[in-house]
Amino acid sequence: MKAKLALEDGRIFVGRSVGAAGERTGEVVFNTSLTGYQEILTDPSYKGQMVTMTYPHIGNYGVNDTDVESGKPRVEGFIMRECCRRPSNWRAVRPLADYLAEHDIVAIEGVDTRALTKHIRTEGAMRAVLSTLDLDDASLVAKAKASPGLVGRDLVDEVTCMESYRWDTLPATLDDPEAARPALSEEKYRVVCIDYGVKYNILRNLVLHGCDVEVVPASMGADEILSRSPDGVMLSNGPGDPAAVPYAVETLRQLIGRVPIFGICLGHQLLGLALGGKTYKLKFGHRGGNQPVMDLTTRKVEITSQNHGFCVDMESLDARAVEVTHINLNDKTVEGMRHRSEPVFSVQYHPEAAPGPHDAHYLFARFIAMMRNLPGEA
Repeated sequence: MKAKLALEDGRIFVGRSVGAAGERTGEVVFNTSLTGYQEILTDPSYKGQMVTMTYPHIGNYGVNDTDVESGKPRVEGFIMRECCRRPSNWRAVRPLADYLAEHDIVAIEGVDTRALTKHIRTEGAMRAVLSTLDLDDASLVAKAKASPGLVGRDLVDEVTCMESYRWDTLPATLDDPEAARPALSEEKYRVVCIDYGVKYNILRNLVLHGCDVEVVPASMGADEILSRSPDGVMLSNGPGDPAAVPYAVETLRQLIGRVPIFGICLGHQLLGLALGGKTYKLKFGHRGGNQPVMDLTTRKVEITSQNHGFCVDMESLDARAVEVTHINLNDKTVEGMRHRSEPVFSVQYHPEAAPGPHDAHYLFARFIAMMRNLPGEA
């Protein structure tokens, strides 16, 4: 079945339908990861976006029931050069195309993804429509122009949990996906994770480091969170514009100074706003598993997993209260910060990886150390 991708600036890409038939709108972005397409598809941070995979052959190892980062795929659309119909991997339970169709994800293959990626790098991420139904170029471009963008749009409300729940699943081993690894610590720390669109691997890593984790909705207020007597609060990743989630910012303002806080991705951006700063939209964002970041406290360089389109403006923050801890070595944007006097820190990238390298796993241990040093603790 023929399919078309139309960008708001009039650029058209023609290909073949993979997965579900239909029509979807969203912001087109690209991800440079070589593997991990199932984790990318199920990452709630991609809500409102259509993902272009820059690696040309996607689906080689099929899809399994373990490598998911949320309950279902969250992308608006999926764009590939070539989709493998006959995967070869002992863990595979179905081909990628079947998985996309099962979850009603409209996808396209046969696209010149290199040309599309170069276009986005030059012109910036933009609104688009992906369709197997309407193949008229003018009509598709008009729909892309009329579609909602990400700026000013609260997408957290569409991916957060409706009710709080406890997470007690440890990471599985590669050889036996059903076997849980022992926790790194026998000590238990009560952690409340505010769900802005949390990836499962953040929760797995917290449990692995000895945490008793409760996940709560993004709308939960500070008093209700503190009533759970947490040793620390985790601010999760999530989709869209942080400035469009003012209720979350207000909650964080009330939590700062009352409990240790660790923020990741959108959680980092929301923390920046709560500390009095501003955020801005990047031209085409950072998405992939090979972003170099320097930890300014150690001068070590980490290769990191990233997925974000907005960034904290450190010039808008009071340098006497907040300091930069990590920077992106490609464009020098802020990748981490911490409060100078309160137990609060955050990173823009994904220390839980999934997919990606494990260079930044130490940040979970840093969070544990911060909770261990709570005032009054023996």
